[in-house]
Amino acid sequence: MARHTGPKSRMSRRVGTRLFPKDEKIFTKRNFPPGIHGAASRRRISGYGHQLLEKQKAKWMYGVLEKQFRGYYKKAAKKHGQTGSILLQLLETRLDNTVFRLGFATTRPQARQLVSHGFIEVNGKKVSIPSYQVKVGDQISIRESKAKSKNIENLKTIILKAQPPEWLQLDPRALSGRVLSVPARETLDATINPQLIIEHYSR
Repeated sequence: MARHTGPKSRMSRRVGTRLFPKDEKIFTKRNFPPGIHGAASRRRISGYGHQLLEKQKAKWMYGVLEKQFRGYYKKAAKKHGQTGSILLQLLETRLDNTVFRLGFATTRPQARQLVSHGFIEVNGKKVSIPSYQVKVGDQISIRESKAKSKNIENLKTIILKAQPPEWLQLDPRALSGRVLSVPARETLDATINPQLIIEHYSR
């Protein structure tokens, strides 16, 4: 599956928000859009432009391509409730994002790699699909056969200090976590305005 392979800091500068942990230093120095006219640009962004940027921000943050992201929107639109909140809940409960939220990885791309390479199991069974949707009651663990690998050994200190959101429960010494509830709107990423995304797809 094709993914962005260029500098991730340019993506953060494009949408005006730090999308990845390592972007903080660069984003602080260059808090303007990329390109030769980025710092001097005074171009006004249209309503459609704001909607598009918000969609791009969410896509890049969760590492989802357009076709899949549109699928999440359609799925959210069919459910009862606020479509925007449901959309974010679907993104949050992807397995790769859940692994990231539990502290098993320092970034979402790293979490996606752990899942794809077979490091993660759900309810005792290996799952290697990053987009797998976790449910309330699911137990997400690092597989016992992978627990002593160099990748995980390097992460154990970080996992011990992890503070997952309230919809997740972590047992850091067992390298395991559980989904306690559906993510509440107030626990979701406040930098994303889902209403703008809904307006974009409703045009």
